[in-house]
Amino acid sequence: MTIPTGSQNSPRPGAHSAFVTHLECSKTGQHYPKDTLLGMSDDGAPLIVRYDLDALGKAVTKDIVAARPPDMWRYREFLPLGDDIEAISLGEPMTPLVRLPTVEKRLGVADILVKDEGRLPTGSFKGRGMSVAVSMAKAFGVTRIAIPTAGNAGSGLAAYATRAGIESFVFTPADTPEITASEIAFHGAKAWRVDGFVGDCAKIVDDGTDVMGWCDFTTLKEPYRVEGKKTMGLELAEQYGWNLPDVIFFPTGGGVCLIAMWKVFNELKEMGWITGPLPRMAAVQSTGCGPIVRAFNAGARDVVAPWENVTTNVHGVRVPSPLGGTMVLDVLYESNGFGTAVDDDAVHAARAKICAEEGFHMCPEGAACVVALEMERASGRVGPGDRVALFNSASGLKSPMPPMTNFLEPGKAVDFSAL
Repeated sequence: MTIPTGSQNSPRPGAHSAFVTHLECSKTGQHYPKDTLLGMSDDGAPLIVRYDLDALGKAVTKDIVAARPPDMWRYREFLPLGDDIEAISLGEPMTPLVRLPTVEKRLGVADILVKDEGRLPTGSFKGRGMSVAVSMAKAFGVTRIAIPTAGNAGSGLAAYATRAGIESFVFTPADTPEITASEIAFHGAKAWRVDGFVGDCAKIVDDGTDVMGWCDFTTLKEPYRVEGKKTMGLELAEQYGWNLPDVIFFPTGGGVCLIAMWKVFNELKEMGWITGPLPRMAAVQSTGCGPIVRAFNAGARDVVAPWENVTTNVHGVRVPSPLGGTMVLDVLYESNGFGTAVDDDAVHAARAKICAEEGFHMCPEGAACVVALEMERASGRVGPGDRVALFNSASGLKSPMPPMTNFLEPGKAVDFSAL
């Protein structure tokens, strides 16, 4: 399906990397041309970017990658941008792996590392996908983009669209954290709160597409955010010495990151860059909104019914009806992975405990992964010898914290023993 660009949508042969061969329907496998800006397939399914991996492997090696600057663009051959296409970048660094020694000791797991995506521009992993997707949008002549979002994708789009000179419209649920909603507007987007959930925001974007002529950046309605988020998996593979961890826990709303990492792990395996077993992938959701976990536990291949009575306030996993549910479930089944639903109270307690004990301020979604690990260590799905990677999807500073209420009054004697 050709999508509006806000300007004439003509084929642009130089937009893609020479290694991109075509786009492919995730449902039927039907091929689509790479030189036209497309949204979803004719069957209403997400499109996947496919590469000539033999040619890619001859053009770049691990040693070449290792000699490049430590940012996500060191993997440019794995990304869809043509050689002459400007990368819309705000300086996306390789994000570090942070050990959690107190958690390791408490759970009896020897190797727990957190990939801290809060170090990226706009403070979340969303910068990866937006950098690549906005770069491709600009290459195709897009002048206007709209997105429904739980928050962080909106701030990412606002920042990168502004950088690219593209007009952006962002629609968020009414209870999106104020710091994120304000950030979206501060970056120059035309931002609106919606009295509802992200699906209600998505309907507004869909309804306005013909009238406004914007490019719809709803999760998986364009193919390039997946490609940008592949860089999480590329970095992880390189940081682990091209020998992947045994289990990866990721907070899951729309599920793009699980899809993206699984895609690139298989690309790397086909190229011979990794030879060992691929990780088990774990989708972490909330007991107050867990459609993917519910479907997985039922043995289903798709999320048929939306989650009713959404109660979670962990905003990044609050997607009642994920468009890519089938693709996420495929990842779980193919990887021998699983889904884990966690309680909000346990998440907020874990976030506070990790901050106080480890000095590491995780976002609620990242803390949810720690809670899920604790649960699966108890269930036996994770053993003491497993190498575990958790993803902290955003900076803890983007989420509310309890107020600090201790005060001292000048001129009054301080009881230092009570401090």
